[in-house]
Amino acid sequence: MNFYKIKVIVIGIIFSVNANAQQNLKLTYNKPAENWNEALPIGNGKLGAMVFGGAVQEHLQLNEETIWAGEPGNNIPKNTFESIQKVRRLINERQFEKAQDLTNNTYPRTAPQDLNYGMPYQTMGDLFLDFKGHENFKNYNRALDIEKAISTVSYEVNGVTFKREIFSSFADNVIMIKLSSSKKGNLNFNINASTPHLKKSIFTEKNQLVINGTSGSVDNKIGKINFKTIVFPVLKGGKLNSTDDQLQISGADEVVIYVSIATNFKKYNDLSGNPGARVSEYLNKALNKKYDAELKAHVEKYQKYFKRVNLDLGTTEQARKTTDIRIKEFGNSNDPNLIALYFQFGRYLLISSSQQGTQPANLQGIWNYQLNPSWDSKYTVNINTEMNYWPAENTNLSEMHEPLFDMIQDLSVTGKESAKEMYHARGWNMHHNTDLWRITGVVDGGFYGMWPMGGAWLTQHVWNHYLYTGDKEFLKKNYEALKGCALFYLDVLQQDPSKKYLVVSPSMSPENKYFKNVSITAGTTMDNQLVFDVFNNFINASKILNQDGNLSDEVKSALSKLPPMQIGQHAQLQEWLTDMDSTNDKHRHISHLYGLFPSGQISPLRNAELAEAAKNSMIYRGDKSTGWSMGWKVNWWARLLDGNRAFKLISDQLSPAPIDNKGHSGGTYPNLLDAHPPFQIDGNFGCTSGIAEMLLQSYDGYIYLLPALPDALASGSVKGLKARGGFEIDMDWNNSKLTKLIVKSALGGNVRIRVAKNLKLKSKTNLVSAKGENTNEYYQTNNIKSPLKSDHAEMKGFMIPKTEMYDFKTQKGGVYSFNVTEQ
Repeated sequence: MNFYKIKVIVIGIIFSVNANAQQNLKLTYNKPAENWNEALPIGNGKLGAMVFGGAVQEHLQLNEETIWAGEPGNNIPKNTFESIQKVRRLINERQFEKAQDLTNNTYPRTAPQDLNYGMPYQTMGDLFLDFKGHENFKNYNRALDIEKAISTVSYEVNGVTFKREIFSSFADNVIMIKLSSSKKGNLNFNINASTPHLKKSIFTEKNQLVINGTSGSVDNKIGKINFKTIVFPVLKGGKLNSTDDQLQISGADEVVIYVSIATNFKKYNDLSGNPGARVSEYLNKALNKKYDAELKAHVEKYQKYFKRVNLDLGTTEQARKTTDIRIKEFGNSNDPNLIALYFQFGRYLLISSSQQGTQPANLQGIWNYQLNPSWDSKYTVNINTEMNYWPAENTNLSEMHEPLFDMIQDLSVTGKESAKEMYHARGWNMHHNTDLWRITGVVDGGFYGMWPMGGAWLTQHVWNHYLYTGDKEFLKKNYEALKGCALFYLDVLQQDPSKKYLVVSPSMSPENKYFKNVSITAGTTMDNQLVFDVFNNFINASKILNQDGNLSDEVKSALSKLPPMQIGQHAQLQEWLTDMDSTNDKHRHISHLYGLFPSGQISPLRNAELAEAAKNSMIYRGDKSTGWSMGWKVNWWARLLDGNRAFKLISDQLSPAPIDNKGHSGGTYPNLLDAHPPFQIDGNFGCTSGIAEMLLQSYDGYIYLLPALPDALASGSVKGLKARGGFEIDMDWNNSKLTKLIVKSALGGNVRIRVAKNLKLKSKTNLVSAKGENTNEYYQTNNIKSPLKSDHAEMKGFMIPKTEMYDFKTQKGGVYSFNVTEQ
C-alpha cells in the first residue's frame, strides 16, 4: 500500500469520526421480529409497547405501568420477633445450620396461606394489525430511532411502499401508530386484540376497539386493578367497518391509530380511580392535536432529556450493518459506535420507563409480555432496582430519578410495619423485594429473603441526588426517610460475640452462602458498608438542615463501633465477618464490593490495599456471568482504574444471548436488551453507568477525567456528563490523552480535577495545584477505619496511575474552557 492510499484512508477515518459524530442512533433490522427478544421497546413512563414490525401482521405487545396482580396490603408476618432473637443467639453460638433451619421454618420458601411474597407486574395484552396480500414484501427496514423515540417500519409490496411510525407519546398519554402508503387507497387491514387476563371483555363500539380487564389474583391477594384500553383509528380516505370484536379498514390513504390505557390505581393504598373516565380523557386530549403537532411535541419533550449528553467514540464500517449482526460480530470487529449506541440506549430506556409521576422502572422497565414473569418483574432491591438508577445522575437524567424517590417515601411509611412488628424497632426497613403495593416483609423465604437492608441501599440514592444537585428543598422533603432508616439500624444493631463491634443480625450477603445451604449470618461486609453510609448520610443531612443534634450524636457513637473492612487469607476483601471466602466461589452477587461501587468507601488512591483486595475478589469470581452482574463489574473495573478490563466486560455483555433463553450466562438480545437470562433491564442500565464511570468519576473528593479509558476507545468526545456539585463536563481526547475540557457550573464553588500527569491545561481561569481536602461541600469524604489484614494475605501492591490535581473557583452559571496539551 503506498503513502497516498494510507493518507486517504486516514483522512476518511477522521472524517467519519468528526462529520458523523453520533450519527448512528438507530437500532436497524432487515426483517420483522420473530420473537419478543427481537421486538423494539417504546415507552413514555406510563405506557410501553414492544413493536414486532411484521409486514403481514403488525404486533404490539402493550403494557401499562400499574397493571399488577393483587390489591393493597403489606406482607408482614406476625409474631416472629422471638424467632429472630433465637436466630441471633444461635449465630452468636456459631450454630449456623440451626440458625438457618429456624430462619427457613419461620419464613418458608413458599408463602404461607395468610401471606404473599409479592405480586407480579402483568401485561395488558396484544394489539394486532393484519394486512392481506402483504406476504411477498421486499426492501424491508425496521428501526428504532433513539434520538427521537420513534419506531419505524417500511417495506414494498407490488410497487407500493408502506410505512409506519409508532411512538409512546411523551406529550400525551397515548401510543400512536401512523400508517401510510406511497399510493392512495392502498391501506387495507383489520385491527384486533387479545389479553391473557381471565376477567376480560373485548368488543367494538363507536368505531373503536375496547379491551376491559382485571388483574390476576395471587397468593392471598385478590386482583383488583381494573383497566380499560381503547384503540381508536382516524382515517384519511377509505372506510371503517366493525364486527363484534374487530375493526376493518379498507381503501384508506392514511390511518393514525390512538391507543389509550388507564386503570383504577391512584396510590399503593388507593384504587378509587375511574379507568373509563381516565382513558377517555387521555384519548380526547390527544385527538385535539393533529398528528404532526403530537409528534413534534413528543420529540421535543423527549429530547429535552436525551440531548443533554452526546457521546462520540468514532464510526467504522460496522455501523452500516444491522444491529443484530453488529452484536454477533462485536467481539471480533472494531465497532466503537456500538458502545456509544448501547450507552445511549440505556439512557433511552431510563427516559422511556421512568418519568416524573410514574412508577419506578421495575426488573423489566415497563416491558413485560407475561402474567407471571420471571421474579414477578418486581423491584428487587438487593441490587437490581438500584442498578436501574445508577445512570440517573451522572448521565444527566436527574428527573428520571424522581419515581424512585416517590417509592422510597411510600416504603418509609409501609416499612414502619416491618420494623415494629418483626424487629421491635423504630424507623422503617424493608427486605430484598417490593412491588406496586409497597410490601416490606420477607420475600422468597429465609434463605434468600432474610436481608433487612433494602431501605439502607435505596436511601443512598436520596443522598446521591443531593450531592449532584445541591437541592436542599429535596433534602428537606426526604430527610425523614434518611432519619427513619438510621433509627432502624440504631435499634437493631447487635454486639458481636467478641464484644468489639455492632453488627446487623440476622442477615446475609445477598443470595450467597458460606456453608452448604447456609446463608444466614451476622456482620457481613456489605451490611457494615451499608450501615456506614446510612449513618454518615443522616449525620451529614442533620448538620446541613440543623436538625436532631442529639440523635446525630447517638448515631456517631454507633458508627464508631461498626467493624472495619477486612482483607482475608487469600488477599481478598472478606465477604463475611470471619474469613470464610472460597477462591472457587463464582457467585453472580459480589455484594461486599458495594463499598467500591456504587459507594465510594474503597478508593485506589486513598486505600490501595483495599482496592487490591477488591480486585482479587473480582478475579476469583471471574468475568462471565448474568447480564446485570457483568454490568456491575464494568463499574467496579472502572473504579479500579482498569479501562481495558472494563471494556472486556462490556464486550462480554455485548455477546449474543440465546433467543430461547437456554443457558445461564448473560449477554445481549438482538434488540439490545439485557439477558439475565431472561430479559432484565438492569444490565442495560449498569453498563450505561459503567461507560460513564470509565470517562468521569466524582466520588472521591475530586473530578477524575478519563480515569479508566480503554485502549480500544483512544479517541473521542463526550458532552454533558454530570459530576457532583452541579458540574457538567465536556471533554475531547485523542491518543488516550485529554485534549479539551469545558466545565459548566450550576451551583458555583471550587472545582478539583484530577488528570493524567504531564498534561498542561491552558485557560484564562486561575488554575492552582490542589492541596489538602477539597473545600467544596459536595466533595467531602467519609473517613473509613483502617482495614484488618490476615497474616496469611500476600499483597502484591496496587498500581496507581500518575496524576495531578488542580483547583479553580467557579461562579454559579459559569462556563470554563481549557485546551490541554502534553508537557
